[in-house]
Amino acid sequence: MANENPLRGNRREQILQAAMALFGNHEIAQVTTRQIAKAVGISQPSLYAHFSGLDEITVELCCRAFDLLHARTSAATRGAVDHTARLRAIGREYIAFGLDQSAAYRVAFMIEPMPRTEAELERVKQAGHRAFSVLLDACRDAVGRDDEGVHALAQSMWASVHGLVALLLARQDFPWAERELLIETHLSRICRI
Repeated sequence: MANENPLRGNRREQILQAAMALFGNHEIAQVTTRQIAKAVGISQPSLYAHFSGLDEITVELCCRAFDLLHARTSAATRGAVDHTARLRAIGREYIAFGLDQSAAYRVAFMIEPMPRTEAELERVKQAGHRAFSVLLDACRDAVGRDDEGVHALAQSMWASVHGLVALLLARQDFPWAERELLIETHLSRICRI
């Protein structure tokens, strides 16, 4: 088995980090592979030795964002004393993730990653479903069944916290109530089962 060049793996990570930084500072649709390559200090053709293009970079970052959300919401539920506390912990961590990791959040939830292949599309779907499964499992446990109504409940709760995060990110100039009060009010409404 041939040894992989260690710089190749590091360069790939550098490209992903540069892309995420650019996505955090600019509209994602305005970022190009040329800009990413320049931020890393390589030529655009060198970037293509690691990624086929912007779509592949975006898919990778999207999957990583979903995986991070999954890890954070899973960890947040440890020690929850009841179903309501578990749901609130998931909602609170989802909101914290969106606000703390806004570039990753935008890549995962606010743009289409444009998978070029069925394999990439399936990878994004699986990563998104893993992230969603934490809330779905909590809803199943809270209600005590697994049917279409429980799936609709979990999806509604997911959409609700997404709406709050998206508005807080997109409309920072709106005269929002004090943030903690707004989040607490929102979660107290949607976590009633």
